[in-house]
Amino acid sequence: MDRNKNSYTFIYASVMVALVAGILSWVALALKPAQQLNVDTETKQNILAAANEHVSAADADRIYGDKITAAYVVNSKGAKVDGDAFALCGQMKKQHALPEAERRLPVFEFKGTEGTKYIFPLYGAGLWGPIWGYIALNDDMSTIYGANFSHQSETPGLGAEISTEKFQAQFKGKNIFEGETLRSITVAKSNESAPAEYRVDAISGGTLTSKGLQAMLLSDLKSYEAFLKNHKSEEK
Repeated sequence: MDRNKNSYTFIYASVMVALVAGILSWVALALKPAQQLNVDTETKQNILAAANEHVSAADADRIYGDKITAAYVVNSKGAKVDGDAFALCGQMKKQHALPEAERRLPVFEFKGTEGTKYIFPLYGAGLWGPIWGYIALNDDMSTIYGANFSHQSETPGLGAEISTEKFQAQFKGKNIFEGETLRSITVAKSNESAPAEYRVDAISGGTLTSKGLQAMLLSDLKSYEAFLKNHKSEEK
């Protein structure tokens, strides 16, 4: 074939594009199991962190297996249904797009030195993108034992502070129920008032992210409200 012809250039370019695309597809498939393993490990770390169990990636699988004694799925009525709780943690955006009655809600039971804690995943919207996390409750289903939050693209030094231990530590010991009413948590600016047991301080300069997190807590805890109240009734 005459290499000076346009047809040669076209065929050569087409072959190279197809070859590179094939190589990239093969590499993506080859790396997928390792990538999924990394995602699963990080999810286990975050679930454990909500219960104040901060572990390395190397220890996450072992400690998760030891400390998470049960994982199941409930519906908006608080009843257990079929489903993979761990897999659903990566599908919270999809679940949020469904009507509340159709959502499948993961629950994790953590057994530590201070008894059993119940861990619930959260998903919401910050200033620039999605935010998410996990919250752990004591067996009374009202007192917060711990919290872990993260984000996709919040501003460093401002909204991104939701992912710091200093911000998250404020939640421990707060209450989400006032009597039988689900009140959740107010992430309050300095000029806002709320009873101390239902309030944490907002991030300075990160008001919209703080309020997004507040909305996420209320919305997602509302989804679990029936489950929480059913468990509270069983404990009485």
